[in-house]
Amino acid sequence: MEMEAYLDNAATTRCSARAAEIMMRLLTEDYGNPSSLHTMGARAENYIKEARKKIAKTIKAQEKEIIFTSGGTEANNMAVLGSVEANKRAGNHIITSAIEHASVEQPMRRLEEMGYHVTYLPVNAEGVISLDDLEAALDHETILVSIMQVNNEIGSIQPIKDAAALIRKKAPHALIHTDAIQSYGKIEVYPKSLDIDLLSVSGHKIHAPKGVGFLYVKEKTKIKPVLYGGGQQKGMRSGTENVPAIAALGEAAAMICASRKASAEHMYDLRRFFIREAALLDGVTIHGTQEKDFAPHIVSVSVDGVRSEVLLHALEEKGVYVSAGSACSSNKPSVSRTLKAIGMKESLLGSTVRFSFCEATTKEETDYAITCMREIIPFLRQYTRK
Repeated sequence: MEMEAYLDNAATTRCSARAAEIMMRLLTEDYGNPSSLHTMGARAENYIKEARKKIAKTIKAQEKEIIFTSGGTEANNMAVLGSVEANKRAGNHIITSAIEHASVEQPMRRLEEMGYHVTYLPVNAEGVISLDDLEAALDHETILVSIMQVNNEIGSIQPIKDAAALIRKKAPHALIHTDAIQSYGKIEVYPKSLDIDLLSVSGHKIHAPKGVGFLYVKEKTKIKPVLYGGGQQKGMRSGTENVPAIAALGEAAAMICASRKASAEHMYDLRRFFIREAALLDGVTIHGTQEKDFAPHIVSVSVDGVRSEVLLHALEEKGVYVSAGSACSSNKPSVSRTLKAIGMKESLLGSTVRFSFCEATTKEETDYAITCMREIIPFLRQYTRK
């Protein structure tokens, strides 16, 4: 194997050295329960306070507006189910997009089973909703609009700020939630500037450990917990806090947001290079070449005549690591809802892979991935069943 190129950062990132260091210290030294009244407990509680302070600063929020969760899935579930439960007397209509992550889409399906009416906004070929469609869908029964900021499979950016302005005008009592799991640390994410009420973030997408995340809840937003127990985090999220992971998340969040602009420029450079070179390969289609509408770290590529799983494993043998669509659902054989929603040709639906970068990805790694594709694709096509 010549070298390794980890190009699956939208699935998960390497935990940063500083985040891992603080986590280890809390696992082995300052390991007290933050609810305990003794000194060890107080020290643990201080780590949580410090992490909350760091994170609030990165999104220009108040510290009391941050709720720690077990990750993005719990944050999304809390945002959707908790806000609907708290506001169910105000109406029974919810709006979302056709390309949401499963951790938003599945709670929506559950709400439909409970009798709520859910509108799934279509997207164009670039994976972006229409504001006209949103405006037409809004009514006096709408209590929640949940639209992701960056799609996890193709990287399209939604017009959240413009959407929020429409919602405030036509359905002022509706809450607005944004899944920012793929946008936080990559593009600008300020809830008050976007004029939204709820925002979800996952730690392992930003060089923090897996199993931790947070939900921003704007002050005075009506939302109910989805977990009940000892009343931690002011009753909003019971359960002993995962102090090591929370402290690591605070460290990782501060680091990634401090260098966000420079990192984004670097990743956009890699993205441009990758798209330019991949477009020269025979039978390769790139989804989303308009830079202004796409996040810097994700490139979705279809290879005509080659199954995504086959290409993925052929690249893996060369030391190149990518995903077949979303890593969260790649163990399930169903066709991607996102790829269907953007109107992808039937022949390409099962032939799409996702390359995703981080600030540590090098041009050499990206170039190596292209070189491997150049070698592998013609060989794999020879064995494709006609």
